Amino acid sequence: MIYPWHLYLMAAIYIFAGLMHFIRPKTYLRIMPRYLPKPKLMVSLSGIAEILLGLGLCFPSTKNVAIGGIIAMLVVFLLVHFYMLSGKKQGAGIPQWLLILRIPLQFGLMYWAYWYLQL
Repeated sequence: MIYPWHLYLMAAIYIFAGLMHFIRPKTYLRIMPRYLPKPKLMVSLSGIAEILLGLGLCFPSTKNVAIGGIIAMLVVFLLVHFYMLSGKKQGAGIPQWLLILRIPLQFGLMYWAYWYLQL
C-alpha cells in the first residue's frame, strides 16, 4: 500500500527527532525531569522509541501499532513539558510562552497520528 506523503513526513520527523537524542544528548538531558531515574538511559530509550515508531509508520503491518506507540509516547512526553514549566532552570532558557504552546502542540501531534488509523 502506498501511503500519502505526509505520513512519510511524520515518520521522517520522528526518526530525525530520535536520532537527535544520540547526536545532542545533552540537550535532552537538560530537560529530563529530575524525579525520573537514570536520565541517560531514558534519553537513549526515548530516542530508540522515536526511531522505531517512525520506521513502523512506513509499513502496513506495523503502522497501527506505531501510531498507538506514538500517541502513548506523546502522552508520556507531557511529563517533560510540564516539568519544563515548573521553573526557569527546568525551562532550559526557552521562553515561557513557547513552553506553554508546546502542550497543545502535543495534542495536535497525537491527533495527526490518530488520523492515520483510518488508512
